Amino acid sequence: MRTLFIKAVGVVVGALLLSGCALPSTPYDYTAYRASRPTSVLILPPINHSPEVKATYSVLAQLSRPLGEAGYYVLPVALVDETFRGNGMTTPEDIQSIPFDKLHDTFGADAALYVVVEDYGTSYHVINSDTTVTLSARLVDLRTGTLLWQGAGYASTAEERGQSSSLAGMLLSAIINQIVDSVSDYGHEVAGRADERLLSPQRVNGILPGPHSPTYAQAMAAPTP
Repeated sequence: MRTLFIKAVGVVVGALLLSGCALPSTPYDYTAYRASRPTSVLILPPINHSPEVKATYSVLAQLSRPLGEAGYYVLPVALVDETFRGNGMTTPEDIQSIPFDKLHDTFGADAALYVVVEDYGTSYHVINSDTTVTLSARLVDLRTGTLLWQGAGYASTAEERGQSSSLAGMLLSAIINQIVDSVSDYGHEVAGRADERLLSPQRVNGILPGPHSPTYAQAMAAPTP
């Protein structure tokens, strides 16, 4: 009987692993986030770890929309960028190293979003090509320097492309995809999707809804795990 029970458990666990089911991730601790209740956010230019020189501004240009849709007031990124340049700060590394209290005194925002572009660009293979964007981010209270939230976002063209079952079909798809990727700015489009996933309040352990969201009160009142 005991042997049968162990075998049954093994079958269930194996089925879960094969089906890609994973145990629930640990709930994010939003205690500091709920205590801070930020209403306005300053987006700093992302630090770029990829070889693509346009990655920083491609990602930056599309961060405001999902954050605004989440219910926050976002300081205009063009005005912020011009302010940094006017004060001789031109690189994301230098800008993200500015003390939080100085950023608060200058811009008056409650919190700042620090983003790093971990990967951005197209990889070409023999029978395939793929444009990916991977981001990491943290939200910091500029009034206290407290870390409120951190997370990551990822998007890829491979998510939308079907895979042919034949070798000839795979080669043909690879040729077509590489031509399309070469003449199109797919990186910018994929970066937009990565931004949306990074800053979506609907995702597991994502940012909390802002004060302009209809679900704000519910999110603030939720019990701390």
